[in-house]
Amino acid sequence: MSKISIKINGIAHKVEKGTRILKAAKESQINIPTLCHHSDLQPWAACGLCVVKVEGSPKMVRACATDAVEGQNYITHDPELMEVRKTVLELMLSSHPNDCLNCARNGSCELQTAAADFCIRENCFAKEVKSLPLDKSTPSIVLDPRKCINCGRCALVCQQLQNVWALEFINRGYDTVIQPAGGALLNESPCIKCGQCSAHCPVGAIYEKDETDAFTAAVRDESKHVVVQIAPATRVAIGEAFGQKPGTIMTGQLYTALRMLGADAVFDTNFSADLTIMEEGTELVHRITGKDKSPLPQITSCCPAWTDYMEKYYPDMIPHFSTAKSPMMMQGAITKTYYADKKGIAPKSIYSVAIMPCTAKKYEIGRDDNMQASGHNDVDLVLTTRELARLIKRSGIDFLKLKEEPADSPIGEYSGAATIFGVTGGVMEAAIRTAHVLVTGKELGEINIAAVRGMDGVRACEVPIGDTKLKAAIAHGMTNVRRIMDEVRTAREKGEAPPYHFIEVMACKGGCIGGGGQPYFTDEKIREQRIAGIYTDDEKSATRCSHQNPGITQIYQEFLGEPLSKKSHELLHTKYKPLPLYQK
Repeated sequence: MSKISIKINGIAHKVEKGTRILKAAKESQINIPTLCHHSDLQPWAACGLCVVKVEGSPKMVRACATDAVEGQNYITHDPELMEVRKTVLELMLSSHPNDCLNCARNGSCELQTAAADFCIRENCFAKEVKSLPLDKSTPSIVLDPRKCINCGRCALVCQQLQNVWALEFINRGYDTVIQPAGGALLNESPCIKCGQCSAHCPVGAIYEKDETDAFTAAVRDESKHVVVQIAPATRVAIGEAFGQKPGTIMTGQLYTALRMLGADAVFDTNFSADLTIMEEGTELVHRITGKDKSPLPQITSCCPAWTDYMEKYYPDMIPHFSTAKSPMMMQGAITKTYYADKKGIAPKSIYSVAIMPCTAKKYEIGRDDNMQASGHNDVDLVLTTRELARLIKRSGIDFLKLKEEPADSPIGEYSGAATIFGVTGGVMEAAIRTAHVLVTGKELGEINIAAVRGMDGVRACEVPIGDTKLKAAIAHGMTNVRRIMDEVRTAREKGEAPPYHFIEVMACKGGCIGGGGQPYFTDEKIREQRIAGIYTDDEKSATRCSHQNPGITQIYQEFLGEPLSKKSHELLHTKYKPLPLYQK
């Protein structure tokens, strides 16, 4: 793109043509305050904090939504602008509850930070806080409309990125609220519990349901044997809560911290990610070879927000869905059967906890009876990365100084293929690494499959597996999924061959590394750093393919028999059913 010359506060700068003033200023080391803008979303100038002056014009413009123009000089900070911004904040605070100390966003609230930056110490306008009830209807997230500042981020992410439309503006003027259409509760709406609304909300109006006290109660209960698993994406994000660079691998410290918190055994969800590849990869091979008459393409089922979306928006795609449970749920079932048998522990006394980057995982553990394959709740509790960080801090653990410890045996060992489950394209890559062996009997020569990597919302490629060219597609962010699903549907309706053999879908941008339960302030740069950490963990792994994991070999020999066996189906597979968009 061509460059243009502008001035910011009288200093000359060159920026790409079409650059917004807000971005141009940031590139020039000038921060303009804003509460509605987020780099993931289209700017729409709701909050009014980012107003700037254009030299020679009497008007103020909103920097987030206005393009920089050749030759213009933009004034970003002067006494008048400071006063305007302070007044905007004071008006927001006049209708905002003063309960920062017991707010879920205390210490990470963007409104709180802005008020501190502008030295707001008293109420300059009459206080009038709306009396609106909490919406606790979902098991994943809580909506507190009293704290909403009408920035619109949650509605935009729900509509633009996720294509769910569970949230929107209701009413006008002072009576404006953000909630599901018709005043429905979140659990009655199309909400898929992905938590991207909570991850993008600048204040405490939407947040994950905190269940840290349930964990504390469990480890204090001597009758419970507390077992914890950690997800792939958590290990490269938890460090951010303690000042570490995004992407820093903290696996060993996590194992140590969880033991210090009282866990009796610490396992890794990566083990069951390898297990998932064995089941899902075998299922794919059976479909391609015709051994299984289920239709192609096969679609991944690891993401609970995606499965919920599919059941609501694409129920006709259910036959294409892999029946394999998510790694978290497989790990829960194995913990209360295989592990319980080996250790001689009664399954009912095991309290199974999962540390996840995802708020939808809180919903998944009770989504249907298939989540009690062991005869009990396979997973009893899910904590997000954010919840675990708070738990570690309040327990007085100096996380960064912890020595690294290994996971417990027998279901803690994992391959590099398992850890890349945490990024978009990772499930696809892991499956191809093993599917090649299942089809040809030979290992892949080059196991880094660049064709499935990247951050494009939709990616398609062909990967040779023996005599078959595997047609693969990857989509992340629910808006991008529609294109792929509609392509499959159109081919089916025309009686044409399916355009793909295998499709991977992740609800969140970037995959699980950008999940709704990850540390706040996630943007494109942070996603890229977390992704780099995941691939580094893969590359330094002793084994890099799921079928090479000795723990996986052992569990099939001792317990499961073989992939897709009767026992595997009982414990590791599930079913799906159409769901209405609006529940009753």
